[in-house]
Amino acid sequence: QVQLVESGGGLVQAGGSLRLSCAASGLPFSLAVMGWFRQAPGKEREFVAAINRSGGNTLYADSMKGRFTISRDNAKNTVYLQMNSLKPEDTAVYYCAATFSLSLVTNTKQYDYWGQGTQVTVSS
Repeated sequence: QVQLVESGGGLVQAGGSLRLSCAASGLPFSLAVMGWFRQAPGKEREFVAAINRSGGNTLYADSMKGRFTISRDNAKNTVYLQMNSLKPEDTAVYYCAATFSLSLVTNTKQYDYWGQGTQVTVSS
């Protein structure tokens, strides 16, 4: 049974930082492209970042470039999202997802497995 478990969310002031983690089990983690998405109230789930199998290639949504960093540790079956310079508009539930696509993908429909999400709230 595949499980993706996010952690690290919370309440932070604007300009602050958070590091999200997503621990994976039940799948060949080193063969999976991993992604982070987020969903704010009343909005569709949107792509945040993705990382390839080795961790050597990453992709970011334009609004996250330079502020967010995705990384992974295949020995620990974990993917991370370091978020700096947080803004109130970053407030959302953040989800990690896994796909066995051969390339970095940004569409939610292209991901096979999802975590339950972790809440990030940025106060102004």
